Amino acid sequence: MATTNGESDRVLIVGGGIGGLAAALALSRQGRRATVLEQAEHIGEIGAGIQLGPNAFAAFDALGVGERARARAVFTDRMVMMDAVDGSEVASVPVGEAFRKRFGNPYAVIHRADVHQSLLEGVQESDLIDFRTSTRIESIAHDAHGVTVRDQRGNEFRGAALIGCDGVRSVVRQHLVGDDVRVSGHVVYRAVVDADDFPEDLRWNAPAIWVGPNCHLVHYPLRGGEQYNLVVTFHSRQPETWGVTDGSPEEVNSYFDGICERPRRLLKLPKSWKRWATADREPIARWSYGRATLLGDAAHPLLQYLAQGACMALEDAVTLGEALRAQGGDFVTAFGRYERSRVTRTARVVLSTREMGRIYHAKGVERLVRNDLWKGRTPERFYDALEWLYGWRVETCLAD
Repeated sequence: MATTNGESDRVLIVGGGIGGLAAALALSRQGRRATVLEQAEHIGEIGAGIQLGPNAFAAFDALGVGERARARAVFTDRMVMMDAVDGSEVASVPVGEAFRKRFGNPYAVIHRADVHQSLLEGVQESDLIDFRTSTRIESIAHDAHGVTVRDQRGNEFRGAALIGCDGVRSVVRQHLVGDDVRVSGHVVYRAVVDADDFPEDLRWNAPAIWVGPNCHLVHYPLRGGEQYNLVVTFHSRQPETWGVTDGSPEEVNSYFDGICERPRRLLKLPKSWKRWATADREPIARWSYGRATLLGDAAHPLLQYLAQGACMALEDAVTLGEALRAQGGDFVTAFGRYERSRVTRTARVVLSTREMGRIYHAKGVERLVRNDLWKGRTPERFYDALEWLYGWRVETCLAD
C-alpha cells in the first residue's frame, strides 16, 4: 500500500544532481523547504572534469557555496584552440586579471564530483532540505493546490510544487511535455589521467581543444594539477542510442587517423574510457505548467561544445529562487516568470552549442576559414564576443 511522505508545503525536486541540489539551495535561501528525490542508491555524481565560466561562479556565490567551489577548482591562465591537423595554434584567450575584471569572476576547470560535493555540503547544512536516495519517480499528478508523485515502491510524496531536475531522460518532462530526445550522432569518450603519465609538454594550465575533421580532443588539469581530464569527441559511423557504456580504445583510435602525432599520443594514455552517445532536445517555449516546472538538462539539454551544461543549471536555480522571491512566494506566477527569464537565453545556448560543434569539426576549406576567422583577434574582441554568455548577473537575471 502507498504511504504518504513529506509535507504539503514542501517543494518536491526530482533529481539529486547539480541542478537538483542547486534548486534546493536556491529555495532554502528563500526560506522554502524542499525534498530532493534521487533514484540512485548513493549520493554522488558520475563523470570527470567540467569547465566553469564566470557565470557559474556568480551563481555559486548566490547559492552560498562560492568559496567551496573555488577551493576545489583549478583557475586557468587561458583558453586555447589548436589545429589537430597541422598542430598550429588557432586561438588563445587569456583569462587572467583582465578577464576577471571584465566578467567579475574567473574561468576554471574542476572535477564534476567536486561541484556536486560543494553543493551537497550546502544542502547538508540546511535544516530546510531533505535528501532521499533510491527513489525513482514513476508517476506524477498535479492540481491547483499541489503535486503528488509516486515512486517505484508505491510511496507517495505530496508537495506544494514540483521541479524536474532529472536530466536528459526526464520523467517529469515526459509527463509535462512528452517530446523525444535528439540523438546527435556525436560520441564522447572521457577519462582522467594522472599528471605523472601526462606528456610534460602538454601540461598546460588551460582548457585546450585540438580541433580536427569530424573530431576533437580536450584536455585540462584537475585537482590541483594532480590529474588531467581527457575528452575526445567524434561523429559516429553507426546509428547511436543515447546512453553511457564502457569505451573501446580501438574505436577511439579509428576516428583520429587524420590528426597529427602530438595530440594523437594522448589517446594511448587512459587505462579505461567511459563512452557517451550524446543527445539534446529541440528548444521549447514552455516548460512550466501550473505548480510544476523543469530545470537544467530536463528543460534544455545541451551538447558539450560550449561547456555550459552545469553553468546553465546553476543559473536556472538562482533565477528560479529570485523569481519566487519577486513573486511573493506564489509558485504559479514565479514559475512563469522564471520560464520567461530563461527560455530565450537557454535556447540560444542550445543552438550556439550545435553550431560550435560544426565549427570545431570543420574540414577542407571550411577548416581554413575557421582558422582565419580568429587569427590576430585581441583579447578584448574575444571578451566582447563572450559577453552574452559570461556576463550573466544575478541582479539582472529576471525578465520583466
